[in-house]
Amino acid sequence: MSPLPPPPSRPTWVYGEARLARTVGRPVSKFLQVEAAGGLVLLGATIVALVWANSPWAASYNALWRTDLAFTIGNYQLSADLGHWINDGLMTVFFFVVGMEIKQEIVVGELSNRRNATLPVVAAAGGMVVPALIYVALNWGGPGIEGWGIPMATDIAFAVGILALLGNRVPTSLKVLLLSLAIVDDIGAIAVIALVYTNQINQFWLLGAVLGIILVVVLRRARVWYLPVYVVLGTAIWWATFESGIHATIAGVILGLLTPARPLLPAPPAEQIAQRLSTDTAVTLRTLRQLRFELRESVSVSERLSGALHPWSSYLILPLFALANAGIVITGPALRDAVGSAITIGVVLGLLVGKVVGVFGASWLAVRWGLGRLPDGVNWRHIFGVSILAGIGFTVALFITDLAFIDLPSQSNSKIGIMFASAVAAVGAVVVLRRAGSPDQE
Repeated sequence: MSPLPPPPSRPTWVYGEARLARTVGRPVSKFLQVEAAGGLVLLGATIVALVWANSPWAASYNALWRTDLAFTIGNYQLSADLGHWINDGLMTVFFFVVGMEIKQEIVVGELSNRRNATLPVVAAAGGMVVPALIYVALNWGGPGIEGWGIPMATDIAFAVGILALLGNRVPTSLKVLLLSLAIVDDIGAIAVIALVYTNQINQFWLLGAVLGIILVVVLRRARVWYLPVYVVLGTAIWWATFESGIHATIAGVILGLLTPARPLLPAPPAEQIAQRLSTDTAVTLRTLRQLRFELRESVSVSERLSGALHPWSSYLILPLFALANAGIVITGPALRDAVGSAITIGVVLGLLVGKVVGVFGASWLAVRWGLGRLPDGVNWRHIFGVSILAGIGFTVALFITDLAFIDLPSQSNSKIGIMFASAVAAVGAVVVLRRAGSPDQE
């Protein structure tokens, strides 16, 4: 067996041993790689859904997602169709990952530094408020007013995927800014889902969910780290949240935010590991187990779980969600109805105009008033490109559409608007960012 090649004598900063590189650089780099590839898979699933729903086999597409699936425990049965299991069940895992990413950013990431956090927070706030106001202005007093939360959301997977396609034409600091902005955007979207798009609340089940969450906090403080306990508790909390009338995905977000983002133990120095495994002393099974525990717990629980679940979320759950929800029947009458619909116009203008005005305008005001600063290597043309990119509102926008509207015509009009605006935003962002240049060109 040939020996392994020696490590590079001068590793890049991301793969160095600096604390910032270990806690921020490598996790962000890994996240961006998975998210970019996941965006391509998500796009493929969307195309398949559109083609399938408009093909001679459209009946099979609708029949598949209406297939009933039930779980029975004693005398209790939890039954829903396949589409709802994806939207209410699998998407909880997606929001759990989002919750952990939010916690990670707040505790050790870009949002942990107040000055660095100001720009993405302010930009995201502008990018949520202005699109919602535009939508409300166009739908005030009409049946589509319930959809005001739809144009608020930015799709991380597609947005990061577009930046990845541009490669070195955009600075890494811009990717970190977009990631931070999208995470703050997710916080706003989650708050809207929890506070606005919630059915009548069953207080008994809500109390059960709250008690489950309190038990998780107590176990954390008691330093109980046995994962199966939290899997059982998390499932029970999801079930109680589902039955309470609050959208079940909120349980995933809360559990993600409760997941520890700091390691239990500091990483043991390499010299200490080498000494403990030295052939001069006997290495026992107990020593190996202890060392394995120390190495594992030197990485935070949220980082370990995010690393394990993020690929499943990006490569399986989100594509399944797109496959189940992006199958819009596009016919002449449907397009004519969408063109004249205040819902479609509100979504399109909210995403294409509202996001640009909100994100770019809020960023400019934050820098002008000294609340924040542009990241190194980023100029205002980059910010303009990112504000256009924020108009890609796919996953969460489709998710809110199904919560806001019950009737199929309204859902169809909203989804057509989301698809059109997202496609235009993607193309427009690529054109602008390819020409953004470097900061010294301002």
